[in-house]
Amino acid sequence: MTNKPWVSGGTDTPDPDARQYTVETSDGHTLGVAEYGPEDGFPIFGIHGTPGSRYGGPPPEKPDLYERLNVRLIGFDRAGYGLSTRRPDRVVADAAGDVAAIADHLGIDKFAVEGGSGGGPHSLAVATLLPERVTRCACIVGVAPLGDAGLARDEWLTGMTQGNVDEFSWSTEGEAVLRPNLERLAAADLERLDTNPSRPLGEEYELSEGDEEILSRPAYAQRIRRMMQESYRAGVDGWVDDDLVFVKDWGFDIADLTVPTTVWYGEADTLVPAAHGRWLAANVPGAIVVQMGGGHMELVDRVEELLVWLLGGAAPKDAVPGTAA
Repeated sequence: MTNKPWVSGGTDTPDPDARQYTVETSDGHTLGVAEYGPEDGFPIFGIHGTPGSRYGGPPPEKPDLYERLNVRLIGFDRAGYGLSTRRPDRVVADAAGDVAAIADHLGIDKFAVEGGSGGGPHSLAVATLLPERVTRCACIVGVAPLGDAGLARDEWLTGMTQGNVDEFSWSTEGEAVLRPNLERLAAADLERLDTNPSRPLGEEYELSEGDEEILSRPAYAQRIRRMMQESYRAGVDGWVDDDLVFVKDWGFDIADLTVPTTVWYGEADTLVPAAHGRWLAANVPGAIVVQMGGGHMELVDRVEELLVWLLGGAAPKDAVPGTAA
């Protein structure tokens, strides 16, 4: 594998706090990577949502958090996003190979992993398929499997905002239907991000009151703007493929997961409703469950609790055991 310096371009404003580069995998794929925190800190892989990108610095309110906790946060673009090349027909399980490739390139043996929203299933894949390397895993407001392996379609969609209902309805009809609709939404997103970064999604994506408050914070809105712009650097391939992977077999069995895992979900979440979190809480073996009262983004105010646990510390005080054996 080779290491290439990151080159600015596209619609993105580079993140000045990130160490950025690309990694070429042995099977010919490129992965865009952004690191934060001390290089000798404990490595935690952060897996972004849908759509999203490698950017993920510490909370604006706690800019020294990674240094204080000695965390080396490693974010990467999933295939088709940002600087990472597309991998058509990928499945959720493929995230494990990408994380292993980056870790091998960096000479990292053991690491923790966390993923939010669309990154949640991918974090579970990494922990399930790399149990000898992953120390702890966190799935945050993550999507549950659809169909025989998870929730029935009606339950999977119940409580979900109309924008996401539309997306996954298009997904079940295939890429020919999904792609033009996501291209339309992405174009509108990019225009809106330049004029109103506190509203990154369209009106069809109704959010909880708590999520609206978080997005109203200027520093956080600008972070979302940078992340979203980078996600569309090469178009909507990553978003298309993410939506497709969630409605088909994930390529691994959650029942095989043996790594200590926390499942976080929000009771007021409109993007990934609480039913998804409850299913994961009941099916991730040995899960530690944090039921948050707010919406999709509440963890923004609880990042330190998450990191402390991922580093081997105590679970949040409101955590409870899941029900899976």
